[in-house]
Amino acid sequence: MRNLAVLSGIAVEMGVIIYLGAQAGLWLDAHYQNEKRLFTALCTLAAVGIALWVVLRQIRHVKY
Repeated sequence: MRNLAVLSGIAVEMGVIIYLGAQAGLWLDAHYQNEKRLFTALCTLAAVGIALWVVLRQIRHVKY
């Protein structure tokens, strides 16, 4: 049961990290008046990388 709770929490964490990265990119694009949404793309990709890193770190602690 504990592993199920940990794995479901990982999914929520990934979603939150990626969402916040996308929102930060949108804010940067609006703040610097960038029409090509370059900051949104870069921040979202960085957030995906961070989310994957966090997931891989947490999966190491799951006991099978």
